[in-house]
Amino acid sequence: MAEIPVDRLRGSDTADAGAGETSVEFAAVPDAFQRLWTPHRMVYIQDGQQPHSDDCPFCIAPTLEDEKALIVARGTHAYVLLNLFPYNSGHLLVCPYRHVATYDQATPQEVAEIAELTQIAMRVLAEVSNCDGFNIGMNQGRIAGAGIAEHLHQHIVPRWALDSNFFPIIAGTKAIPRLLGDVRREIAKGWPVAGAPAAAATSVL
Repeated sequence: MAEIPVDRLRGSDTADAGAGETSVEFAAVPDAFQRLWTPHRMVYIQDGQQPHSDDCPFCIAPTLEDEKALIVARGTHAYVLLNLFPYNSGHLLVCPYRHVATYDQATPQEVAEIAELTQIAMRVLAEVSNCDGFNIGMNQGRIAGAGIAEHLHQHIVPRWALDSNFFPIIAGTKAIPRLLGDVRREIAKGWPVAGAPAAAATSVL
């Protein structure tokens, strides 16, 4: 079997002059892959992405000012806030104040208000963003993909005809055109007061 040239064993390590250790100094079997070392993600492997019970973000959010918590509207039994990790600009979450995990644990009053807030959110987003449609739903339980499984929340994602591109497929990245604070102010401004119709908006998310 022919020997592998030292340059190939070193790979990209030779590109950095004086970088210190190179792969030639260690036992290794070279291949065609590059490595992206991400030790910061050990927290997800060791602890998972679920917060501890005392650190539920949906319990903490209502105790903060609306702007800091990205809350756009508060009801009696539930409230609406922007998703900190939006799929699209204007991605909202409707949460009960009570710390309950699944939809079947919600009271009739909570269910009714979550539904009412969802309808209002759809109308406001349609006015503010001129969206073409919505994805609405809940992931119930960790196995179903719930990011925060212990506190019920419903997603409202505005959609546009051309909102999909190659970024999520080849780079695992979503391009969000506006900052969360700007979007929150726009939606909160358009949110009706005491049943009044949503105010017309002049800008687009």
